[in-house]
Amino acid sequence: MQPEIQAPSQADIEAWSGQLQGIGEEYRALMEQLLERLVPSDAADSIHGDMRDSFKAGAEALVRNPPLLWQAQSRLLQDQFQLWQQGLRVLAGEEVEPLVSPQRSDRRFKDEAWTQDPYYRCIMQQYLLFSRTVEELIDNLDDMDPDRKRNLAFYARQMVNAMSPTNFATTNPEVMRKTLETRGENLIDGMARLREDLANSAEGINVTMTDRSAFAIGENIAVTPGSVVFENELIQLIQYAPTTEQTFKTPLLIVPPWINKYYILDLRQDNSLVKWLVDQGHTVFLISWRNPGPEQRELTWSDYMQMGPIDAMGAIEQATGEKSVNLVSYCIGGTLTASTVAYLTSTRRGRKVKSVTYMATLQDFRDPGEIGVFLSEPVLEGIEAKLEQDGYLDGRVMAYSFNLMRENDLFWSFYINNYLKGDMPAPFDLLYWNTDGTNLPAGTHGWYLRNMYMENRLVEPGGIELDGVKIDLRKVSTPSYFISTHDDHIAKWNSTYYGALLPKGPVTFVLGGSGHIAGVVNPPHKNKYGYWTNEELPETAEEWLEGAERHEGSWWPHWQEWITSNGYADSEKMVPVRQPGEGELSIIEPAPGRYVRMTIPEVLGEASASRELASKESASKES
Repeated sequence: MQPEIQAPSQADIEAWSGQLQGIGEEYRALMEQLLERLVPSDAADSIHGDMRDSFKAGAEALVRNPPLLWQAQSRLLQDQFQLWQQGLRVLAGEEVEPLVSPQRSDRRFKDEAWTQDPYYRCIMQQYLLFSRTVEELIDNLDDMDPDRKRNLAFYARQMVNAMSPTNFATTNPEVMRKTLETRGENLIDGMARLREDLANSAEGINVTMTDRSAFAIGENIAVTPGSVVFENELIQLIQYAPTTEQTFKTPLLIVPPWINKYYILDLRQDNSLVKWLVDQGHTVFLISWRNPGPEQRELTWSDYMQMGPIDAMGAIEQATGEKSVNLVSYCIGGTLTASTVAYLTSTRRGRKVKSVTYMATLQDFRDPGEIGVFLSEPVLEGIEAKLEQDGYLDGRVMAYSFNLMRENDLFWSFYINNYLKGDMPAPFDLLYWNTDGTNLPAGTHGWYLRNMYMENRLVEPGGIELDGVKIDLRKVSTPSYFISTHDDHIAKWNSTYYGALLPKGPVTFVLGGSGHIAGVVNPPHKNKYGYWTNEELPETAEEWLEGAERHEGSWWPHWQEWITSNGYADSEKMVPVRQPGEGELSIIEPAPGRYVRMTIPEVLGEASASRELASKESASKES
């Protein structure tokens, strides 16, 4: 007996009618906002051109290899026929192993419907078969230029992942259930959230990744006690309060990246590298970079060096009386630090640095990884034109580009959660930091991209000149510790390894597990990821790994053993602890200071207000 189908009540009809009207209004407002943003910048336009050229090159490579295309099409057709047969067997009640399954790391298809419901199961397998075909087809284009092939693979992956059935309401079982349960309220909420994110984006969409209201800098993140003891136009220098009875004689200066805020190294008390270093007995100083706007457009790489590490070292000498420091650096902060150490070496001041640590740092840019997609000559020219026009690169653009390197985890998962399900993302401090970006000044960023990424001049003897001084990394005798991470997609470990082969001084290279953030911010008490060591430094990264020994847990204690056992921290000359403000430098304000609290909207809002005021004053004078 067939179940009786209940006709919808008048109340149901009216409720759905109201929801459809609400969806229509949100959709109309969203389209208006999207149309307002369809004026491409020079940088975005050049990326689109590079995408067209990459697909054209791929098509030409296929024309030169007809059997490859025929084989791919034949296999896909055969797979489709097998999938059709399998679908009939499933409908007949048979238990059938899926023709293709997602990788274990692919979290898009975790809902049970993708394996239990024949409709969704078929959609998923159709998509995965198509994805596999595209990936294998591009991988077998052997006669393409390697850089062009890398770009083609990246752009094709973006398009294929954008087409995933999980990204559409009608082919995502979780979204369909939510839509029926809420009578479409999730779609209305989702479009409203999308409009909010568009309003807070520069180019592309900077999706909201976390509940930002759950965090406050200086209250529940970046809370290690300390004080700002020095500042200039570009930096504030934080000195952290000691937690031990004595401290190592040589102070420690941390040079973080300025692409994001420094507090990734001081996120929470249980994973703060800053706090851990203080607890080990180091006198820790840290650079907090300013969030620049158009007024800082002329700042150069030399300015970052002079007003960053060099000014900080001078301030540390005033605060502690010590003429030398141990440097710890991260990412682009490490690239600047390598430049600084080479500069000090060339100016006969190399002894100011007893040791230098590079965390996930590129010095040799011969293979920058996927970020190279955004750095072809036409794309770089577009970025340079944008920098010349605005005086800065909006940090939200950089964040969007980095997110596309892990698009399913860092973009599409939030797209589904926020815009299709209409949910608020959960509080997560790491993602709060990830969305708290900084601008990049034109005078520094364009020079960095061209001289480092494009021309790889840092590894050339005398290839880089800073304040009239030609530097050479091969002349550096300062002891160096390199820590890279196995799954890093921003600074590939086998590229950072080449940097370890440059200095003439003693070098220790360590490879941590996990990626660019988790592999570095890896506190010992969690006992995660592990690390590899090898006392030898063969010519290639692959040879190094073959001869490496794996260890459990965090690399932090290994680093502490390195810096103390070699005498770089002067552990045999422990001194009374140094409190901020006790030396020649007075306390300016409590940590974390003003600079780290400067948001992109605030910086750009202040710049806009200043330009408007200047324009009014100029008009008043003319009248």
